[in-house]
Amino acid sequence: MKLYSIETGNFKLDGGAMFGVVPKPLWEKTNPADSKNRIDMSARSLLIEDGKKLILVDAGLGDKQSEKFFSHYSRWGNTSLLKSLDSLGFSPNDITDVFFTHLHFDHCGGATKREGGKIVPVFKNARFFCSKIHWEWATVSPNPREKASFLKENLLPLKDSGQLNLYSSDESGFCSDVDLDLILVDGHTEKMALPKIKYKGKKILFASDLVPTSGHIPVPYLMGYDVRPLVTMEEKSTILKDCVDKDMVLFMQHDPINEIVVLKKTEKGVGFDTGTTLNEFF
Repeated sequence: MKLYSIETGNFKLDGGAMFGVVPKPLWEKTNPADSKNRIDMSARSLLIEDGKKLILVDAGLGDKQSEKFFSHYSRWGNTSLLKSLDSLGFSPNDITDVFFTHLHFDHCGGATKREGGKIVPVFKNARFFCSKIHWEWATVSPNPREKASFLKENLLPLKDSGQLNLYSSDESGFCSDVDLDLILVDGHTEKMALPKIKYKGKKILFASDLVPTSGHIPVPYLMGYDVRPLVTMEEKSTILKDCVDKDMVLFMQHDPINEIVVLKKTEKGVGFDTGTTLNEFF
């Protein structure tokens, strides 16, 4: 097995929204804001090469939305999903499986593109995996808080393509021939799935939006986007303690600097120890 960090493109979000009730003088120590109170965000995916399988975990924002849409998120840098794949010698047609932790636009938008007046999958040979419960949560009757993040143009083309595979929410895994274990959490959104991977003698947890940046490691540091903040606190407390006890590191999706974060026990609970890139860590 080989793992690759995939930069799909960076963006900015309001720091207050990203840290909820935490005062700015505290959160800006780790996540400095610009003049519009926005913090830098990565949209990092993980590529897993395992035998003939090439599995992409999440797909970033993509680029098919309007200029007005992207003006709210102030994209920065020159990275993209396709550039990152190409730099590793892969093409979109090489991807065999795409696994979505959840269906907010910054996690799945890059899986589809505009082509000939239609929206079609970027990965024509891939199976797309999502929790059945989460898919229904996002598409049947999305709640008012999340509706703006569940974009029909990101989701319905996946189903229409016939490539969508909905799995029963089960922590033991989602597909017998894809070697990922899952932790399912409900604080950020219903049945967000966090893949767990064994790699070179280490355990890695894809942190997704449970811990979006290293600045969010303290348990009370929650996003205003979480639909069940008290549940997120319970989930973070349990999972981060488990990471320390089992020597498991975090793969960070939205941290603009750290790809891998190592945790440690402190007097105040679990805290940040070190941060580095995937390649440097392994």
